[in-house]
Amino acid sequence: MPNISFKDRVAIVTGAGGGLGRAHALELAKRGAKVVVNDLGGAVDGTGGSASAAEDVANHINASGGEAIADGANVTKAGEVAAMVKAATDKWGRVDILINNAGILRDKTFHKMTLDDFKAVIDVHLIGSATCTHAVWPVMREQNYGRVIFTSSPSGLHGIFGQANYGAAKAGMIGLMNALHLEGAKYDIRVNVLSPSARTRMTEDLGIPEPVLEMLTPEAITAAAVFLVSDDAPSRQIISCAGGGYASAHIVETGGVYLPPEKQTADEIAAHWDRISDKADVNYYQDSNGPIATFMAKAQQRNG
Repeated sequence: MPNISFKDRVAIVTGAGGGLGRAHALELAKRGAKVVVNDLGGAVDGTGGSASAAEDVANHINASGGEAIADGANVTKAGEVAAMVKAATDKWGRVDILINNAGILRDKTFHKMTLDDFKAVIDVHLIGSATCTHAVWPVMREQNYGRVIFTSSPSGLHGIFGQANYGAAKAGMIGLMNALHLEGAKYDIRVNVLSPSARTRMTEDLGIPEPVLEMLTPEAITAAAVFLVSDDAPSRQIISCAGGGYASAHIVETGGVYLPPEKQTADEIAAHWDRISDKADVNYYQDSNGPIATFMAKAQQRNG
């Protein structure tokens, strides 16, 4: 029996009809979780829909001795998401795990992209993740337990040409995680971000060489996801992963400088830019009070 077990745990995985979500759902079920397999069943750009993808995965889990139900809720529609969560609690009494994985692509350079395409990607990835999390949040607070994953991307952490909408949505996951980590801590709700690169239908048209694609298995990403929703998971972590490589990503600030009032000008910032941007001294903050405290300490040192 694997060390990490999900016996008696209930998980919802969105976008679980294929790719990463399917791999997540299968592994959670294999380790004992009862799984809601959510998938709208649409095309990569979000158009269309079919129940068959989610049903196929749920049927596979049930045929293998696990427990699963299929759900076709559109993650951008609060009513459908609420019904999905109710179906899980009606059947199993709780929701312990939410993996926000559903997503679409509408790639174009920003000057060619319509605002409708920009908003559609934001709606599914960011608003959809918030909608699903908002629906399970009261359940997790009440039971004093929850594990939530937001799925980001190297596009959100570092940027990719032609994905302004996708990158903006994926970067938003980090801010959402930061706030919910703080709000959920007293209820043992742990919130993390996964930043994966894997071979799925969303990546096969990106021009990645075939030998590299063969290494980018969804199962390698699922290993990190399973860790992040386990009983002993950390919280407020970003795991960057691809092809068996795993790293912890962070947002940091340089030590910076303090400029007295008479020097708080654009010209002085330009004159001090080398020191301001020096990466030799960086700080990791637990919340937004951190940088303010650092700057105030520098001011007191200067004026003391």
